[in-house]
Amino acid sequence: MNTDAGHHFNFRKRPHPADGLFHRRLHDPQRKRSFLLDAVPSCFFPLPPIPPEAGSGAFDMGNFFSSGCMPRDGGLGLYRDWVDVSQDARDLTVATRDDAGLANAVHRRILDSRKAALQATTAPRPFYKDALEKAGSHDKRLEELEVEKRLQYEILDELRKPKEDLSQFFIPLTAEDEKRVHDCLYGSGSSSNVLVLHELSNIEVSREKIRCLRPHGWLNDEVINLYLELLKERGIREPKRSLKCHFFNTFFYKKLACGKNGYDYRSVKRWTTSRKLGYELIECDKIFVPVHQNVHWCLAIINMKAKTLQYLDSLGGNDPRVLRMLAKYIVEEVKDKSNKDIDISSWTTEEVVDYNPLQQNGYDCGMFMLKYIDFLSRGVSLSFGQEHMEYFRKRTVKEILRLQAD
Repeated sequence: MNTDAGHHFNFRKRPHPADGLFHRRLHDPQRKRSFLLDAVPSCFFPLPPIPPEAGSGAFDMGNFFSSGCMPRDGGLGLYRDWVDVSQDARDLTVATRDDAGLANAVHRRILDSRKAALQATTAPRPFYKDALEKAGSHDKRLEELEVEKRLQYEILDELRKPKEDLSQFFIPLTAEDEKRVHDCLYGSGSSSNVLVLHELSNIEVSREKIRCLRPHGWLNDEVINLYLELLKERGIREPKRSLKCHFFNTFFYKKLACGKNGYDYRSVKRWTTSRKLGYELIECDKIFVPVHQNVHWCLAIINMKAKTLQYLDSLGGNDPRVLRMLAKYIVEEVKDKSNKDIDISSWTTEEVVDYNPLQQNGYDCGMFMLKYIDFLSRGVSLSFGQEHMEYFRKRTVKEILRLQAD
């Protein structure tokens, strides 16, 4: 049987024994264990390395899995593993079995492989400890604490509910818009045909490039950078409804971090001259910096107004190196362009922003990053979730095709 990324069931092809004792041999303890290991899909075991296809700008996560074998988590577990690998994670991932058997196997991370080896040689967990824990679950105090916890979560949810009018972010697509978006993503035509050209930035998006906005697609540089240009134009067009923001493209951070020591201000010094921008960064409320972590899109924000540095990751991770580098950058930038000194030591750093929505699959990180920028550039709360991503993908196609962000 062919395998696709190790997610098909792999049964050993052996002839049945001639003595007709297949049934007895199957239920022999050693044979039974061997049969189960053969029958279990390999997705329950250490995950494969990052596929070569991930290097493509329009990599389709859905096509990485064979038909019908997409995990229930939408590839989130596999994607987390790729992100960990790309960030040089050095932990040991092992498959563990629970009481229900291999079908409910889970993955856990062991930071110290030596400790894991020692634990594996210790005696099994006594049965009475499991029984004691089960008995403790009926304790009334634990039930009261559970009720209190739920109450606190409800209060927190109420506090997080938006007090702004967010209707402009969720305008339904018309039937005509739906048809045009569908024809763009799935219609016939040469994949190299240029669908839109943004003259000011000279960014062009072909049919092949825009197809990254299909479900399961990984967003590419062209689509992200063009949408950022549209957000910039929206801010100029509607200044009363937007903050004064600067949107760096996806190449800025790569260029800034390309030096021998991981930092090179000279390489980006000419990106922000007053002649090019018509303003200086010190005049902005927020500065948005897309960060590509090999296979994962994140967002860094230099909040000049609030004097904070923020890092938003739709997987809930952080990278202090990014904020340290941007802190150094903004000090040099303001000194160079405005001849002013900034005391960055008094600024607040938010390496993990607890209010940002998180993705629940392995392919929507780029869309989450764009919507972080979209909402925060308007000064509103991040009041969206995974359930809105399909709509946001279609809406982004519509806005790109008409070269105007709503």
